[in-house]
Amino acid sequence: MDLQSQIESILFVASKPLSFKTIAKALGESEAEVAAAVEDLKSKYNHEQSGIHILAIDDEIQMATNPAHTEVIDQFIKREVTEELTKAQLETLTVIAYRGPITRPELEQIRGVNCALILRNLLVRGLVEEREDPASILPRYALSFEALRHLGVDSVTELPEYGALHAHEHVEATLAPQHLSTPAP
Repeated sequence: MDLQSQIESILFVASKPLSFKTIAKALGESEAEVAAAVEDLKSKYNHEQSGIHILAIDDEIQMATNPAHTEVIDQFIKREVTEELTKAQLETLTVIAYRGPITRPELEQIRGVNCALILRNLLVRGLVEEREDPASILPRYALSFEALRHLGVDSVTELPEYGALHAHEHVEATLAPQHLSTPAP
């Protein structure tokens, strides 16, 4: 499999800066091979016609938007934040509330669709927070204190039927290891 495309996928899913060491370990490659592939990715993406750029600071890299598009991105985010939550956003927020902290692949396995933009929107609105997981390169998502305040509860365990829904057998089966290897559409 192509090392560049593997790194692209990891950077896209992680949505945070990752060290060359972390990526190399995840892929079973040397840091030098990862660094060379990242340079190729920078050549591929870091130009005026690309909406995606690869940022590298010290020994960390991250996939980001083209800095020249800051104004249009800010307008898009402002519009997104002021609108009401969509059905998909409410569903995602509910899954995070009852199953969080949860990784994006786990969330996508439960919902059956890509949740990257929905998560970004919920993060921007302050309804969800991203938590580092020392055992994984993937962050986990949980309800924020702001979301709990809006819901009028002190803890997610106070949500209606939390115990039954948190450990629901369908969700448990969906998150079983054999299901997680199948990517969401």
